[in-house]
Amino acid sequence: MLGYLQVYTGDGKGKSTAAFGLALRARGVNLRVHLIQFIKNKPSSETAMLRKIGVKVSQFGSGVLFGRPVSQADIASSRRGLGEMRPQFVHAGSDILILDEINVALSCALVDENEFHGLLDLRPQSMEVICTGRGAPQSLIQRADLVTEMQVVKHYFQAGVPARMGIEK
Repeated sequence: MLGYLQVYTGDGKGKSTAAFGLALRARGVNLRVHLIQFIKNKPSSETAMLRKIGVKVSQFGSGVLFGRPVSQADIASSRRGLGEMRPQFVHAGSDILILDEINVALSCALVDENEFHGLLDLRPQSMEVICTGRGAPQSLIQRADLVTEMQVVKHYFQAGVPARMGIEK
């Protein structure tokens, strides 16, 4: 089976959710799935469930970046995430590799764009790679086989509704 490069980007809700749905579908037919999360560093209900169904979950983040400057710890965490990618490509450790929030890591320069593309060059032809997050760089959009841009039409967060357990977190 030929693997493709998918990108879910934009300001709307559902980028990670779409990728996690794909992971669920893949595990349903016993495909090997590895989720590498950039930026995020806290347990969540979705990562707990993904682990229960056999998805390998790795987190490399210092937490949310909004409202604060990027730190050396943020850069170091993202570099560790890149380090986790290489063996997946070289040893074909997964059928599907989800790089959650990699687009944000790229747009905030936590990850070097050229280095990232160099790693993508190592990807086995059969491996599906999914990149999520706001602000996907144009170079990734051009390279991708599938690009979906999520857009906000209306969202109750704008009315001050906090994230709810089991729905948004």
